[in-house]
Amino acid sequence: MIHSKKLSTKIGIYCLLIAGVLLSIAPFYWMLVGSTLPSGEIFRLPPKLLPGDYLAKNFQSLNESLGFAKIFWNSLFIALVYTLVSTLISSMAGYAFAKFTFKGKNLFFFIILCTLMIPSQVTLIPLFEMMVTFNWLNTYQAIILPTLASPFAIYLMRQNMKSVPDSIIEASRVDGAGELKIFFTVILPVTRPAMAAVAIFLFMSQWNSLLWPLITLNSKEMFTLPVALSSLIGMARIDYGQLMLGTTLSTVPIMIFFLLLQKHFISGILGGAVKE
Repeated sequence: MIHSKKLSTKIGIYCLLIAGVLLSIAPFYWMLVGSTLPSGEIFRLPPKLLPGDYLAKNFQSLNESLGFAKIFWNSLFIALVYTLVSTLISSMAGYAFAKFTFKGKNLFFFIILCTLMIPSQVTLIPLFEMMVTFNWLNTYQAIILPTLASPFAIYLMRQNMKSVPDSIIEASRVDGAGELKIFFTVILPVTRPAMAAVAIFLFMSQWNSLLWPLITLNSKEMFTLPVALSSLIGMARIDYGQLMLGTTLSTVPIMIFFLLLQKHFISGILGGAVKE
């Protein structure tokens, strides 16, 4: 009796989990199917649940409308450069706040945390005026540079680096290693899971960024994917086939990036749970 009750409970849990997985996958599957259909068939009733034969036509139309290869390269270049440089800056800042003692350290860290509570919309006008002053409008650096020092990434790296034993650092200093050598050869290999988690977060935030690139970029050949896809939504007509295909293709790099770093992701997030 007890065994059958446990079995029933387990079956019920598995059914709920399977239902949750299906609900999560359904929008992505519908997006994939929609990218293979002409615009007029995507919202028909009953809905078509099997892929069509309009994929090549949709891609041709999408490429003619946006110049997809150039747009894709813009997004990929910006996201990768931003992720690499911002991860390095955040790691250095986290290391300084975790392992160095200097005047005002806690105050500076508190100020960094306070910036998390400032809405990004508040900074748009000052940042735009800075880009105009530097003559950086419609350039890659206008998208990459303003948010390189991510407060959340600095916080996460600082929390992870607090778990690194001070004895390892002191031993390296006794051996004559400089601070940069200690950082690159001792600290970074130990905190690789945290860096992977930070890299995923930064890549996704930059890849999906819309508002700031929309304000800063004014030529079609410099558009990123979110900006370019938003331009497909017109006042009179929306080609949903193109939009579905563009959205589908824009999710591929995020999935690849996450799959490459997923084994480090959970351990990196949990590594931030260090008691003060």
